[in-house]
Amino acid sequence: MEMYTDVLLVTANVGSLFDNVGEIESDWMREFFGTVQIHKPRFIALHFQEVGGKDYMVNMGHAENFFWNIESNKEMRDFDRVCTYVDNHFKNVDSFTALGSMYFIHKSLKNIYQYDFNVKDFKAVSGQNKHVGSLDEVTTVEKEKFLKNFWPDFKWSRKGFMRTRWIIHNQGLDLVNVHLFHDASNLIACNASPSIYSDNRQKALRYVINRISDSSYTPLPFFLFGDFNFRLDTLSLVQNLSTSAVVQTVKKDSSNEVEKIICEQKDNDHKVLLHIETKIFAYLHQAVFTEDNGRAILKYDKEISAFQDVITEEDILFPPSYPYSEDYTKPTRYVNTRCPSWCDRILMSHTAQDIIHRRDEGASSVVYNTVGPNVCMGDHKPVFLSFALKTNGH
Repeated sequence: MEMYTDVLLVTANVGSLFDNVGEIESDWMREFFGTVQIHKPRFIALHFQEVGGKDYMVNMGHAENFFWNIESNKEMRDFDRVCTYVDNHFKNVDSFTALGSMYFIHKSLKNIYQYDFNVKDFKAVSGQNKHVGSLDEVTTVEKEKFLKNFWPDFKWSRKGFMRTRWIIHNQGLDLVNVHLFHDASNLIACNASPSIYSDNRQKALRYVINRISDSSYTPLPFFLFGDFNFRLDTLSLVQNLSTSAVVQTVKKDSSNEVEKIICEQKDNDHKVLLHIETKIFAYLHQAVFTEDNGRAILKYDKEISAFQDVITEEDILFPPSYPYSEDYTKPTRYVNTRCPSWCDRILMSHTAQDIIHRRDEGASSVVYNTVGPNVCMGDHKPVFLSFALKTNGH
């Protein structure tokens, strides 16, 4: 007999929550719990990136509080088993990823097991299991920081992945929390298509997929969700946005290095259409990123296409998830620091897509969207996937 288990997967880069401690958090929590109320999952997986924010040495103390505020909220009282993993051990520079994962199991969900990577076997999940620290000794999670030699030319940062493995009823699956590299400079991102940053992310993602599919453990269907930092193909986009503009490249006096790119409209009093610097991306007609959920620019979102052999994704019907204003009065406004992009994603293996139950025509049982679209959630909008997982009953 085929059974279904309602699942909610959420990815959230929460760095700005920690950098603005307390200001955004209550709204963030309300929107998250509202999403739980609407979709009524039996199993919730929450993947966080940038726990502790930029100033993690100062803010990490707030992290345990943040996780406790989620776990202890009355909305979560029917979830009687919780597994929390927080890598907050920033003193261990070689392995610190700032990733956090929380898994909630509803009291009505009976047959659920978690994998122990050490003894290579599944064990029943019970009670509250909280692991906060370096996680190096924790056998129910695999964590890896990307090695320095991946990116010899880049400032090394807290990026990596963390995997847990589950059986829900008889269905096994891997849940992988991922944080890939960002675009350090908008100008360098404009140099080539694909950009050097895009190449690096591709290399890192290929590495993660190979690691979770290798022969160390039996490969299972997997969901990869996190901040992939995928960016639009900036060079192609800029060429398109500036087709009817005069493009000026301003160089630094001393060197031949480009300092800014200015695109002015040919008519219209030479109004500046697009202004790009290392950390400025200001486009006059911001509506292109939000109208019809940014559909007109979705064709520039190309980074996943290199992986179509191994991963897939539900259709994106929400606007770019980053970079939103952190001003709570402007919850749908992008800031002019980066080109808006779909950084936060929920990807899956083709075998994982096969175990998502799709109802017949009519009501869609699969929802892929942002949390808090009209509320300030920080610079990243969390992204969720709600679906019914096919599980074989006894």
